[in-house]
Amino acid sequence: MGLINGIINHIVTSFQNQEITTSMLLAVLVVTGMLALYEFIVYQVILRRSLYNKAFNISIAVLPFFIATIILCLQTNLVITLGTIGALAIIRFRTAVKDPVDLIFILWSIHIGIICGCQLYETAIVTSLAVTVVLVVLNRLNMRMRSHILVVHCKSADNEGAVLELLQKETRKYRVKSRNWTEKGMDYVFEIVIKEAAALTGDMEKMPEIERFSLMEYDSDDVL
Repeated sequence: MGLINGIINHIVTSFQNQEITTSMLLAVLVVTGMLALYEFIVYQVILRRSLYNKAFNISIAVLPFFIATIILCLQTNLVITLGTIGALAIIRFRTAVKDPVDLIFILWSIHIGIICGCQLYETAIVTSLAVTVVLVVLNRLNMRMRSHILVVHCKSADNEGAVLELLQKETRKYRVKSRNWTEKGMDYVFEIVIKEAAALTGDMEKMPEIERFSLMEYDSDDVL
């Protein structure tokens, strides 16, 4: 019993050793704010999202402040730690995250808050810079292989071969998404990957088999 009581007293004492001073709190908030602002800029500028969500961007910039101060308080008192765990266990968030990239920024915000709350500033800064480099590189690679949706209206179904021949020459790859026959002709929907859209549209204008067409950029689940 004496050994168990000694272990419990040691755990309780370790949680009560640290005192939150004004300078410590200000340091945590300043570094957290700088990294949160940095993440805000990355989301808004560097990635150049097609559908910019201002409310989500503000949320991920403010979230680290709460997490950092919570982590700071958890280091000072065992009662606060247990109470926080119980409170967070009953919280349910019902807002669906549609874009997987948004999950990265949510985890990034949580990471900033936790690491800065533990006062491991160097780890938080280096990790944020590394994540930025990875996001920029992957985003640049993705821009080179940007998908488009091409809607084509032809006079008849006999013109499909000519359209497919043009797509095979002008695109990196293509796939027929749908064929729709009407009394006025055939409507085709293609998913294509191209590097230069102007060259493709210029060649399609010269084809007498095509009466009209529409080329739209395709980004994730959104057609722009």
